[in-house]
Amino acid sequence: MFSKTKGLYVITDNKLTPKETIVNQVEEALKGGAKIVQLRDKKSKDKDIEEQLVSLQNLCRRYNALFILNDRVELAIKYQCDGLHIGKSDHHRVPKIREKFLGYLGISCYGDIKLAKRMEKLGADYVAFGSFFPSKTKPNAKVVDKSIIKKAKKSLNIPICAIGGITTENGKELIKNGVDMLAVITDIWTSKNISKKCEKYKKLFSKCED
Repeated sequence: MFSKTKGLYVITDNKLTPKETIVNQVEEALKGGAKIVQLRDKKSKDKDIEEQLVSLQNLCRRYNALFILNDRVELAIKYQCDGLHIGKSDHHRVPKIREKFLGYLGISCYGDIKLAKRMEKLGADYVAFGSFFPSKTKPNAKVVDKSIIKKAKKSLNIPICAIGGITTENGKELIKNGVDMLAVITDIWTSKNISKKCEKYKKLFSKCED
């Protein structure tokens, strides 16, 4: 189950990946080595992202990458998405979600290992911790101490994703501490060459695993 939850995890953004260019941008990321793609749209109605969802899921499957939908539980079930990622507003729903959703389930646990352990028991396939660095997309997010990664590795049996202000410069330390995935938004989509930027992350994982 966990074979695909490893490597560069790119997350879309309403401003940085507008609907006019999102598919092309995501394909560039996949060409560069992105392993996981999350569609994160906090503004549109469900009906307005269905076509986009299908296009991105099909694209990810062509590149043997994992497609994950953020928050939209009902849509993820309807379209049998490869994955679903939820945050604190849906933590209470995890048992019921797990009954109906058969794909990869990722859960944001911020800086809370006890919460992560509880979510693992309820059926999470991976957990995300962060923000590890100040983030432009989530400026009010609390910065989490990097020591949580090693502690979580000792407590959990599922993969760990790091998020928040990650770049190719600071990501190396997180990988060396044991994270399985680096979730990146700004550093990818503001790059002049998305594919080459993703290749740098791919090399980062390769070097740290040597």
